Amino acid sequence: QVQLVESGGGLVQTGGSLRLFCVSSSRTFSDRVMGWFRQSPGKEREFVAAISGDGGTTLYADNARGRFTISRDNAKRTMYLQMNSLKPEDTTVYYCYAALSIAFMTQPDGWGRGTQVTVYS
Repeated sequence: QVQLVESGGGLVQTGGSLRLFCVSSSRTFSDRVMGWFRQSPGKEREFVAAISGDGGTTLYADNARGRFTISRDNAKRTMYLQMNSLKPEDTTVYYCYAALSIAFMTQPDGWGRGTQVTVYS
């Protein structure tokens, strides 16, 4: 089973930045749509961003577009989420996921254990 491991979360002041990392064990990483969602306890999953296998297609949630940038390095089997201009409402757990297919870029087919992001005033 493919493993996805997130890192890079932490405590940051409002307006600051964090860079999240997701490392995959999949040997077919470069063929998979990858993405990020976030979820707080008791709340629904919220899509953040997704990226096609070759990096040519990206999708962003409205509240992420312009502030967050998703990218990947297939040679390193790593996906990134650069988060700038962070707000307290960005505080939650961020999960890396592998999508079902290019036709379902926002639909997780597997994910990691998450990394906590906390933004303070």
